[in-house]
Amino acid sequence: MTRIYVDADACPVKDEIYRVAERHGLPVSVVAGNFIRVPKHPLIERIAAGSGMDAADDWIAERAQKGDIVVTADIPLAARCVKAGADVIAPNGKPFSEDSIGMTLAVRNLMTDLRSSGEVTGGPRSFSPRDRSAFLSALDQTIRRIQRAQQK
Repeated sequence: MTRIYVDADACPVKDEIYRVAERHGLPVSVVAGNFIRVPKHPLIERIAAGSGMDAADDWIAERAQKGDIVVTADIPLAARCVKAGADVIAPNGKPFSEDSIGMTLAVRNLMTDLRSSGEVTGGPRSFSPRDRSAFLSALDQTIRRIQRAQQK
């Protein structure tokens, strides 16, 4: 059965994920480094992965597999999950795929190097209602595509 894994520490679309998951009857694992509040619902489990560096990322990457969905803005985690066969969606609705993850990771590493050398690169743009809408659409489309594939 498809499971949705949420990299929850800075995820702005958790409420949207809960609603979509409930509508489709899918379990959700909300993974954070430490305690995070989640609704009391039988489909939603809270995972406190520990405060170690990348503990939540490691927990998700060890479990995500083909047929699962991972929601994260963390590009290295997205790369690990794509490699494992999971579908990965950023909170702004952007899907990560085998075709796109290599370039996305390279750009992320370049920007990290520029920032560490003192370059002012600006940060990501702020999260908008359009991003929320794009995410909802991408999540619903991904669930339906996975369900069709599982029925074959």
